[in-house]
Amino acid sequence: MTPITLILPYPVSANAYWATRIIPANRSTGKPAMAITYVTKEAEAYKTAVGWKVRGAGVREPITGRVQIDVRLYPARPQDWQKRQRQAGASWDDTVRCIDLDNANKVLLDALKGVAIEDDKWVRRIVAERMEPDAEGARVVLTITPLGVEQPQAGLFGDIAA
Repeated sequence: MTPITLILPYPVSANAYWATRIIPANRSTGKPAMAITYVTKEAEAYKTAVGWKVRGAGVREPITGRVQIDVRLYPARPQDWQKRQRQAGASWDDTVRCIDLDNANKVLLDALKGVAIEDDKWVRRIVAERMEPDAEGARVVLTITPLGVEQPQAGLFGDIAA
């Protein structure tokens, strides 16, 4: 199978992806307080948008087995980017607000699960990079590459002759 490249919407922050609700203890029944963590409406909307983009790219079934995910995260380019560039030089894009790569990866993998990839447990390699904002807007360019099963330690079992 060949790699699939997708252009996806900019992810929501992991901080906005999940929320926790505290249910207070009930003294009359003796039930203790408990916390419930759930996926927010904003996260559900993001997952739906990713699903439509994946289907629009022609993916009908998730890739099964081991995969590599390459993530290029493009933050939104601010209107004053030229001013920032004059002031900060080549590092101007360090002044641009951007989701953390690790937060982006978790949100992306969760949104891809069951749509583009079978499950995030099959992700064997992630390469992620924050890109310089450009005129095309905030987005994620993501490539999913199926990986073969390697057996680098096959020699541990000696010669297996059936």
